Amino acid sequence: MIITKEQVLQALGNVEEPDLKKDLVTLNMIQDIHIDGNKLSFSVILTTPACPLKAMIENACRNAIAYFVSKDVVVDINMTSRVTSQKNTGVPGVKNIIAVASGKGGVGKSTVAANLALGLARAGAKVGLIDADIYGPSVPIMFGLEGARPQASVVDGKTRIEPIEKYGIKLLSIGFFTDPNQPVPWRGPMVSTAVKQLFNDADWGDLDYLVIDLPPGTGDIHITVTQTFPVTGAVIVTTPQNVALADAKKGIGMFMMPAINVPILGVVENMAYFTPAELPENKYYIFGKDGGKKLAAQLEVPFLGEIPLIKSISDSGDAGKPAIMEDDGVMTAAFMNMARQVAQQVAIANAKALANEAVV
Repeated sequence: MIITKEQVLQALGNVEEPDLKKDLVTLNMIQDIHIDGNKLSFSVILTTPACPLKAMIENACRNAIAYFVSKDVVVDINMTSRVTSQKNTGVPGVKNIIAVASGKGGVGKSTVAANLALGLARAGAKVGLIDADIYGPSVPIMFGLEGARPQASVVDGKTRIEPIEKYGIKLLSIGFFTDPNQPVPWRGPMVSTAVKQLFNDADWGDLDYLVIDLPPGTGDIHITVTQTFPVTGAVIVTTPQNVALADAKKGIGMFMMPAINVPILGVVENMAYFTPAELPENKYYIFGKDGGKKLAAQLEVPFLGEIPLIKSISDSGDAGKPAIMEDDGVMTAAFMNMARQVAQQVAIANAKALANEAVV
């Protein structure tokens, strides 16, 4: 039996990327085809290492070769990735900026941002996290870095801040530069300058995703970030209660304003239900049920998942080790699922942006 490269490409041309709605060959996702007798190997270049559809795409490729070429072919598929980027983010080396926001405080936005960044990193991506909550920075506490001070280096004749690395991601927070026991009574212009420095004056290196933990509300920092840097998309965090949903809706509305125009990657419902550690199968919807899911459906944006209310999530953050780093099946599964969904939506947003540019 003689197998040709053309046969392989023709067969894989029948495999569609579920999100991008085009076949893998058209999307140039099939590379490194090698044929040795009845042995075939090739690489599938996914749009993110955190792709939730990886197993499904691999299985579809195997079925396509078996059906359109031969069942006797021994197939070796290398599932790898190359994170997409729609445009210059304004930060050298950074492919995508993801804003994590909430309409109000107290919904666990910083917890979601920290675990999102770590989840993307655990999936194989290069990730950074900026704590842009100038008035209430929480990253130093959540990562056990209270009292830490970033180093400085000289790059191309310019002094650059070196982000602190922990748990496989790069971190910067205004909390690294201020006294944790003193308030930060800054007006808008000073706040905007400080936030820009976290982006522009740092040596971030090559990153697939730079996650931004924005402060609650819709104020100066949100406007500074979205109008200064091309943000790939925003993740909105809410809890199930109506009072939180009302504010989350305003937050989504801000990103959709023509002057800002940032795609909504989706809604995360935090504290969705209470699960006792000793009874992980039990779910108690103490704050209401499906509020975030209904909000996402109402505004026609993706729903990125539910995060349970488990005491160990807050305990782990207070102890300087975010929940996803613990070996707890429920917590880790919830945050990893969220990270994969966000990565998926980033890839979709990038594809749409590039398609729109091609039309124009």
